[in-house]
Amino acid sequence: MRSDIDHLPPKQQGELERITHVLMEEFARSIERATMEWKRNGKILRIALFGSYARGDWVDEPENGYQSDFDLLIIVSHPDLTDIADHWYVAEDRILRDPAIGRTVNIIVHTMQDVNQALRRGEYFWVDIIRDGIALYELPNHPLAAPQPMTASDAYRMASEYYASSFPAINVQIETAGFQVERDPLNRQWTNAAAFALHQAVERAYGCFLLTYTFYFPRSHNIKFLRSLAEDKEARLIAAWPRDSKIDRRRFELLKRAYVEARYSMSYEISAEDLAALAEAANRLRDIVETLCTERIDRLRSEAEG
Repeated sequence: MRSDIDHLPPKQQGELERITHVLMEEFARSIERATMEWKRNGKILRIALFGSYARGDWVDEPENGYQSDFDLLIIVSHPDLTDIADHWYVAEDRILRDPAIGRTVNIIVHTMQDVNQALRRGEYFWVDIIRDGIALYELPNHPLAAPQPMTASDAYRMASEYYASSFPAINVQIETAGFQVERDPLNRQWTNAAAFALHQAVERAYGCFLLTYTFYFPRSHNIKFLRSLAEDKEARLIAAWPRDSKIDRRRFELLKRAYVEARYSMSYEISAEDLAALAEAANRLRDIVETLCTERIDRLRSEAEG
C-alpha cells in the first residue's frame, strides 16, 4: 500500500489532511478518560483511503448529483474500538459539518486481525484495498498480511451461498412496502412503514450485490454509503437511481432518512407519489442486482469448472 496522494488536486489533499486530523483527535478524546487498560492504550494502527479517489477515477460533479465519496478504512488495536457509536460518531459529525470538507466521507473500522484474516482468505474487497489503497496514517510495526489467492471453487461457492441467502429478502421487503401503501395511502402510519420497508429492500439489494461480488458488507444502514460502495464496483448500478433532478435527489435522501425517522420521528412524512417513485427505483435496483450477480456466479462457475 502506497502513501502518496500527489495524484489528487490540492483541494482534496487538504480535505484528507483535515479529515485525518479530526479522526485522530476525536479518537484520542474518546479514550482519554478510559479506565480499562485496553481502551486507555487503544491505538489507531492505520487510516487508508480506498475506492475511486485512491484509484484516480473519481467523479466531481456535485451540481449534477454525481460526486465520489471519500472512503476510509480505519484499523484499530481492539475489537471494541470498532464501535461507531462509542468512538467515531463525534468525528463523523464534525467531518459532516466542517465547511472545509466538500464531499461525503464514509468510514469502516476493523481490527488488524479481522483485516489480515480476510487477506489470508483472499477476499476480494480487502485484496483490492491493499492493491489500490493509500495509507494516510500508519503506526510502525503493524504490517498487513500478504494477500492470498482464493481458489476458483471457493469463490464460486461463497458467491452462490451469499446470493441464495440474501436475494429473496429483497422481494419480501418490496412486496411488504406495496401491501402497506395499498392498505391506506393516506395514513401516515402505513406510508412511513412502507418507507422503512423500501429502505430495507434497498439495503438488502446492495448487501446482496456486495457480498456476491466482494464477500464483504459493512456494518451500516446508510444506503447512500452502500450505494457508493456498490457503484464503485459496478457502474451499471448507477442506472437504478435517477439523480439529475432535485426531486430525485430529495426522494433518495427521504429514503435514506427512513431507517430511523420513519419509525421514530413525529415529523417524518412521505407521500404516496414519492413512495411510488422509490418503489420503481427499488424494483429497478433489484433487477440490476439480479442480472449482475447471476453474471458473476456464472463467470465464477466457469472458472471453477475450467
